[in-house]
Amino acid sequence: MKITVITVGKIKEKYLKDAIEEYSKRLSKYCRLEIIEVADEKTPDNASEVVEDSIRSKEAERILKYVKDDAYVITLEIGGKQLSSEELADKIDKLGVQGTSHIIFIIGGSIGLGKEVLNKSNYALSFSKMTFPHQLMRVILLEQVYRSYRIINGEPYHK
Repeated sequence: MKITVITVGKIKEKYLKDAIEEYSKRLSKYCRLEIIEVADEKTPDNASEVVEDSIRSKEAERILKYVKDDAYVITLEIGGKQLSSEELADKIDKLGVQGTSHIIFIIGGSIGLGKEVLNKSNYALSFSKMTFPHQLMRVILLEQVYRSYRIINGEPYHK
């Protein structure tokens, strides 16, 4: 299975880079992982909805360049479905059994994903009703994908 994480913006903090590197290394035992960073747009304070829509559209255009037609696309959205770790593992496992060989997870920028990306999504996933910084969300996502593979393979994991 190939797992691609497409994310808006770069990671600046060393501790986050270290965590991403650690989970990437751990995941290499289970899947081919690719992380793609696309440039983010600067969002002015008190931006109007029109300006925010324009920013999301520009970021969406960059994201969609990397979305392959044969991939299963999971967008991270506050309004998406919340799953337990076991349910996410089951979803990844079932996709593989059904012949899906490529899953793309998409993490938007600070103001979310454009409708162009949301329209390409096969599944909307939420980790919480709370908002997390998108840089931290990358670490949380990689940890949960790693945990999913541990569960799928019947290996111990921390509860």
